[in-house]
Amino acid sequence: MNLPARVRVTRPPLPLAPALAQAAARLCPAAPRELQAAVLAIAGGSVVGAHLRWEGGEVQNVETGWRGRGIEEALGEALTAGGREAQD
Repeated sequence: MNLPARVRVTRPPLPLAPALAQAAARLCPAAPRELQAAVLAIAGGSVVGAHLRWEGGEVQNVETGWRGRGIEEALGEALTAGGREAQD
């Protein structure tokens, strides 16, 4: 997976810290506060993408200017990989 040099994908601990929760809510306003998993893409200290999962649903969004650079795939892979780790 080739991401832009300044982008990192992370699975922060839940519940999300207030600043991360606010950024995730901005990107995915339909998501509830109670999450089962969250993966965020961060570039230069700003959250530019989020993939959130909760009981009964999930949503992913990436800021328009960052789309098409592999971030969507990286978010999905990180969420899936984290789910496998939790089951092991």
